[in-house]
Amino acid sequence: MKKNNDLNQVVANSYSEGYAELTQIVRDIEMGETSVDELAIKVERAKELVGYLRNKLQKTEEDVNQILKELGE
Repeated sequence: MKKNNDLNQVVANSYSEGYAELTQIVRDIEMGETSVDELAIKVERAKELVGYLRNKLQKTEEDVNQILKELGE
């Protein structure tokens, strides 16, 4: 993952990569494998990933709707 400074958003190489990282963070927290010192950092990263994934899904939905609209014309 890398940070896109222009948009100040988290950028993943793919949706799958971002989702896998988010899943691992959640798993670590649920299993108690995250120290108190790391917790705030992981929660912040999870928040960034959720935002990225949500935006990616919304963009994909818009693209699919546009394609379907074009096919219906």
